[in-house]
Amino acid sequence: MKALELRKMSNEELEQKLKDLKSELFNLRFQNAINQLENPMRIKAVKKDIARVQTVIVCKKNELTA
Repeated sequence: MKALELRKMSNEELEQKLKDLKSELFNLRFQNAINQLENPMRIKAVKKDIARVQTVIVCKKNELTA
């Protein structure tokens, strides 16, 4: 997921995307704990996506207050 794609999303879409990514991360961690995870690098990718979404949310909030 690219940051440019995220910047085009509305605040509601970003919040939903964040919720979905956190849910996916929870499921990946659960699968990893019971040794059913096929691609452990997916955890790292989802964490980075969460960070990107959170960064865009904060930037948008700062633009509104400025």
